[in-house]
Amino acid sequence: MKKWKCSVCGYVYDESHEGTPFEQLPESWTCPRCGAPRSAFQVIEGEATVSRSKSTVADKLVEQLAAYGVRRVYGIPGHSNLPLTDAIRRHQDIELILTRHEQAAAYMASAHAKLTGEIGVCMSIAGPGATNLITGLVDAATDRAPVLALLGQVPEVFLGSESLQEIAETDIFKTFCVYAEMITHPAQALQVLNLAIKKAYAAPGPAALSLPTDVLAKPLDGSIWNPGDHLFHLDPLPGDSIKKAAAMLQQSRRPVLFAGWGARHCGPDLLDLAYHIGAPIATTSRAKGTVLESDEMVLGVLGSIGNRFAPRIVQQADLIVILGSGFRQRNLVPDIDVVQVDIDAARVGKTFPVKAGIVGDAHRVVQMLRQALPKREMDPEFRSLIREAHTKYLGLLEADRQNLLKPIHPGTVIQALKTHAPQNAIICSDVGDHTYWFYKRFVCEGQTTLLCANMAGMGFGVPAAIACSFARPERPVIALTGDGGFGMAGMEFTTAVHNRLPITIVVFNDGKLKNIKKEMEGSGYPVYRVEFPNPDFSQFAKTAGGLGFRVEDPEDLDEAFRKAMASSLPSIIDVKIDPEKYIEAIHRL
Repeated sequence: MKKWKCSVCGYVYDESHEGTPFEQLPESWTCPRCGAPRSAFQVIEGEATVSRSKSTVADKLVEQLAAYGVRRVYGIPGHSNLPLTDAIRRHQDIELILTRHEQAAAYMASAHAKLTGEIGVCMSIAGPGATNLITGLVDAATDRAPVLALLGQVPEVFLGSESLQEIAETDIFKTFCVYAEMITHPAQALQVLNLAIKKAYAAPGPAALSLPTDVLAKPLDGSIWNPGDHLFHLDPLPGDSIKKAAAMLQQSRRPVLFAGWGARHCGPDLLDLAYHIGAPIATTSRAKGTVLESDEMVLGVLGSIGNRFAPRIVQQADLIVILGSGFRQRNLVPDIDVVQVDIDAARVGKTFPVKAGIVGDAHRVVQMLRQALPKREMDPEFRSLIREAHTKYLGLLEADRQNLLKPIHPGTVIQALKTHAPQNAIICSDVGDHTYWFYKRFVCEGQTTLLCANMAGMGFGVPAAIACSFARPERPVIALTGDGGFGMAGMEFTTAVHNRLPITIVVFNDGKLKNIKKEMEGSGYPVYRVEFPNPDFSQFAKTAGGLGFRVEDPEDLDEAFRKAMASSLPSIIDVKIDPEKYIEAIHRL
């Protein structure tokens, strides 16, 4: 007599107790505990289980993901995704990265996609696990990052019965995902998965698949799809629009190049174009680090969290070329002609008039403009204004560097970071007052930056750093976070410890939601409920198995950064920040 175990809920059918051999049960028979079909049962031999089929739907989904190059799935296992969890466990090329919270898992998948351009994958159980993914997936949606969410779901036989943790996942996720579908039959599994990946890349944005537990456990044999036969990317070649833009650039006296996220991979070519036509470069916050910010042709970040000199220079321009950005803050640019380049036609001229619109890849357009335009020198007066602005800006940075007052000035921390961050570092910024200080006062010279840009969701920094360390283990990774953002995602530090990821987390610790306090004061409201007590974050780091440094004296910053950056362990630098030192956003010229 044999024992058969339900792969969905773990129920054991013991033939010696039941009296009827399992193989003689009718095909319509289902698990008396969870309703899973007969095909979800496996015979138990000793402590091992042997499947009645060569593979399941879950196995094929994981095999297909591996074929697309997916190596990690971020998330938390549970009852409604156990077949998927076990399929990951058994596959040699994919691993499940256990996180503390599903929001962090989605942030990690989004950060992976932003950094690499490859699809990031996260997973959850049904109900609360699925809804916890939403914030991170909306970050992927608004920052246009290809992400796939694998949502556990109650068994198909229970759908619509108000089962425990049952929610209408596809209805919810369709509101912000580029694709959301439920797999209800093995025959559709691979086609739906491949379509989800294609749409995630094409938008780009998040796609979600709802996966009933019993369907995951059903048998599915056969071959997976060859990604090379199904996944293709847009390769546009603009023509007449390039000629119009080139003519406008030739006629202008003071053009400015403005690089967004879509231009993030063309830094050297972009700088070459700038020198060729005598046009300085500003960037969006997301594109910070695309070009060397110490170069005399680079103005830094133009935007609300950018430096105050960039809009002053742009105000003197007579043409702006926007490359790979929708650019929400048109208010920071004078009423001048605009050339806009974007891969998405809907974003060109979306909120402001554009004289020459180019639908295409920003990098290719930069190369084509370089070929189409003759070399010329920058307007002398314009160059003089830029050099004067650079001198004043460097003066601000030096003042921050020399500031030894207590509590520690936020700008002093940024300059200490600048001293110790290697040129190949990846810096992931959370959202808060420290974000303004970093984007306004850190000069990128090779560093890559990541931000939860359009959603501005707190709790992004630490999960993003973890994902980046997995994706680029050869590069140092730094997370900047306030105590508010760290309070939301700080327990993911243990994820870094568990996986031996040598990330460095800098906590700007001022005991309050300082950016919210600033907003209250600026809007005329009384300051209310923005302060909280903090533990010693450095001690938390040590007890979790990492390194921790508590810094209250600015003269101790260098030693803390040096030790943290040299360590093979994850570390936290807990810096006591002056709670009264703000830096203002820029909203108008």
